[in-house]
Amino acid sequence: MSDQIEKTASLPVQGKVEEKMYQWQMVEPDKEFQLSETALPELKDGEALIKISGCGVCHTDISFWHYGVQTKHLLPLTLGHEISGVVVRGADEWLGKNVIIPAVLPCGECELCVNGRSNICRNQLMPGNDFHGGFASHISVPARFLCPVPDKVLEQYSLEQLAVIADAISTPYQVMKKSELVSGDFAIVIGVGGVGIYGAQIAKIFGAKVLALDIDDEKLEIAKQNGVDVTLNTKGMDAKTVKEKVKEIAKELKAPKFGWKIFEISGSKAGQELAFNLITFASTLSIVGFTMDKVEVRLSNLMAFDAKLIGTWGCKPELYPEVVDLVADGKLKIGQFVQTFPMSKINEVFRNTLEHKYTKRSVLVPDFY
Repeated sequence: MSDQIEKTASLPVQGKVEEKMYQWQMVEPDKEFQLSETALPELKDGEALIKISGCGVCHTDISFWHYGVQTKHLLPLTLGHEISGVVVRGADEWLGKNVIIPAVLPCGECELCVNGRSNICRNQLMPGNDFHGGFASHISVPARFLCPVPDKVLEQYSLEQLAVIADAISTPYQVMKKSELVSGDFAIVIGVGGVGIYGAQIAKIFGAKVLALDIDDEKLEIAKQNGVDVTLNTKGMDAKTVKEKVKEIAKELKAPKFGWKIFEISGSKAGQELAFNLITFASTLSIVGFTMDKVEVRLSNLMAFDAKLIGTWGCKPELYPEVVDLVADGKLKIGQFVQTFPMSKINEVFRNTLEHKYTKRSVLVPDFY
């Protein structure tokens, strides 16, 4: 890496900071990321400059890079929206603070924001989509909704590991609350990969009886080790067979026969089709995973079962402190599910992620200095 860019000295956060900013940018879909060197951005009123500690690789990044999902910012663009770091410029009250940047930054003033739906604010800014994101040395963002990281959390995890809170953990946390999941409910989590494993843990923390469905025995075993009540490998099963087995499991767990809370987190066509087929009376189906594939369903089932189908987008910043508290209190585990890589390995990591070579959430750590 040292032969690609000129290193600059790292200076105290309260004084001067590095004069250059480095970014790994997507210049064309499905092509290698290119290293860019620029001057540090000038801050606008209310903004903070953050020296990035870590940025997670999300399926959304893969969708932008490989599957052709359109970004709002024209290319070249620095992807990455799952970011943690240290504030090095901005208002005095933020200087030197360890923070997590919400993956969705709302305006805080519009109709949606004031009515508790800030996560879907139409004036929102998403790093790595609306503006240059976290696969970089620095990022400038509005400071209003930054989430401080207490020292207590840093006694357990590094700041780069905590980047996953920005999306992989906060997104399923919001949907668990939105689904009105309560203690004693039967929660069915479809897909317990990089996001689903946190969803399963959170459902258990909320007091639900949790069933994890996946087609990977290793992921299911990890889910079992982290508190999930029952697991089921659905590989090769049709939807009818799975539903019958789920009914048997609900009976064994003495879980409710009806009102199941179903969380589709696999982001696959097969997962979404299965999730819809699991709907029963008074069920709530939450769609968390994303796929470009179209699914054919009979919407009249929602009427017949008096069921609910809900979506979710990111997590409103107001909920982030609650997520951090779960981590700080040791209720929600992170370390086992995160692996870090030097950011200079971004091209290798993206290719391996696309090919499903990792079982953990990848976090890229800047190695520009």
